[in-house]
Amino acid sequence: MSNDAVVRNDWTPAEVKSLFALPFMDLLFKAQSVHRQHFDPNQVQTSTLLSIKTGACPEDCKYCPQSGHYNTGLKKEKLMAVERVLEKARQAKEGGASRFCMGAAWKHPGEKDMPYVLEMVEGVKELGLETCMTLGMLNEHQSAQLADAGLDYYNHNLDTSPEFYDKIITTRSYQDRLDTLGHVRDAGMKICSGGIVGMGETASDRVGLLIQLANLPQQPESVPINMLVRVKGTPLEDSEDLDNFDFIRMLAVARIMMPESHVRLSAGRETMSDETQALAFMAGANSIFYGECLLTTANPEKNRDLQLFKRLGMRPEQAIDKADDAAETAIRQSIVKQQQDSLFYDASA
Repeated sequence: MSNDAVVRNDWTPAEVKSLFALPFMDLLFKAQSVHRQHFDPNQVQTSTLLSIKTGACPEDCKYCPQSGHYNTGLKKEKLMAVERVLEKARQAKEGGASRFCMGAAWKHPGEKDMPYVLEMVEGVKELGLETCMTLGMLNEHQSAQLADAGLDYYNHNLDTSPEFYDKIITTRSYQDRLDTLGHVRDAGMKICSGGIVGMGETASDRVGLLIQLANLPQQPESVPINMLVRVKGTPLEDSEDLDNFDFIRMLAVARIMMPESHVRLSAGRETMSDETQALAFMAGANSIFYGECLLTTANPEKNRDLQLFKRLGMRPEQAIDKADDAAETAIRQSIVKQQQDSLFYDASA
């Protein structure tokens, strides 16, 4: 195995800058070579993300339409009923998702909400789906509760570099985020943590973010790389467009630095061409959010994703419940049916 494909936790800024500076084709070749040593290059892990509590968040993240500090026209909603969440999870599984992610717009979960959250985790697990939650900061006790309920992944993004962080968020420190990741890891759960590009950060900030993630004591199992979705009413609504090649470079360097992690092509996919997404997969992205909504922002329709997979000869990873052959068969049949249905339209409409 080449040194590029070895998991390291001692990356230096000079090394990472040299990766970003490679000619584009050389960088993609290197990233794809690393990717193939650890993953099936034609498989994509598919997750569905549901907002279980929307809006009125006390945090001031400048990119987020759910922040209570900004007027984005978002309708505030209370915590969803458990059965409604489980119905959404059933639909996600029938549609081919292998992981069900649940997000709540909180600074941290309240103790009165924890019993409902834990019931959601247990119910989704019973359906044979991997489970993921993002609920804001966690303490040691809450992390242990979620782990005991069977939560597989906890999402808590670092967002950007330590140096640029306070330009984007002031209501929670960078160390707060690192502490939560530590509590999650200590409780035995897997980590989903990444960041956002296109917020006005420098190239050095992108380097800094990836170093923070890769040099954690244990690298995150899932690394979402988000392209900023500019939402009217947020302070970043007038940010400049991010060059697609710069975004692909971010994915490729993440793949090289974290060879065993799933690198997720996350927010911003709605505006990406099929060709850009194909380059992202070539760069080592092997996970997507699957469905028509990503918390409160648009996401490509499932049929579009299925058609793209078909054109590229790619396929979704299957659900984790390998013993449940009937469920897996149903998922595969559902995917095939959606692929076929998307080839036709209702001429009577």
